[in-house]
Amino acid sequence: MEDNPPRSASVHIRIPPRTLVALAGASGSGKTTFARQRFAPTEVLSSDAFRALVADDESDQTATEDAFDALYFVAARRLARGKRVVVDATHAQLAARARLRAFAAAQGVEVLLIVFDLPLASCLAGNAARPGRRVPPSVIERQHAALRQARPGLAGEGFAAVIALESREALSAAVIEPAPAGDPGWAPGTGGCLSPVVIA
Repeated sequence: MEDNPPRSASVHIRIPPRTLVALAGASGSGKTTFARQRFAPTEVLSSDAFRALVADDESDQTATEDAFDALYFVAARRLARGKRVVVDATHAQLAARARLRAFAAAQGVEVLLIVFDLPLASCLAGNAARPGRRVPPSVIERQHAALRQARPGLAGEGFAAVIALESREALSAAVIEPAPAGDPGWAPGTGGCLSPVVIA
């Protein structure tokens, strides 16, 4: 995979079984739609869905810790069975990403991080177009700012690979391809991190 493909190129992401994929992006960036269109429903574990499961309200931030405890419980059971896991959450804060990596290390798997680094205006528009719950714009602004600040250092945080999608066109062009067990997929390093792949 090229480190700097042409801006018009699509990205083909090969994902073998027993892989932990993490989506990161502000609310409204298109993570949930991307996951729904490219992964099986059973593969996707959404922080919003788990908040709803434990508190009957996906927007209840007081339920976040319990929600992630439940999410990681299910993720561990899926990985133990050799299944793929896709975690759909903002992952805007360093602590959230650190917990993700610690969980992956405990399970003996690496993490492929897909970053939805769209312009703030695009995230706000995506949020406004939601048919259901909308996140306050001020919250999206904070999420977006936190991820933009973290973006230059993500490759050094210990992920197997970081793939950044920077436009709606890039999201539409991204292709997820299953890879057989034993296939290195995105070719993770042996203790290092690939240079980020940026798709604009």
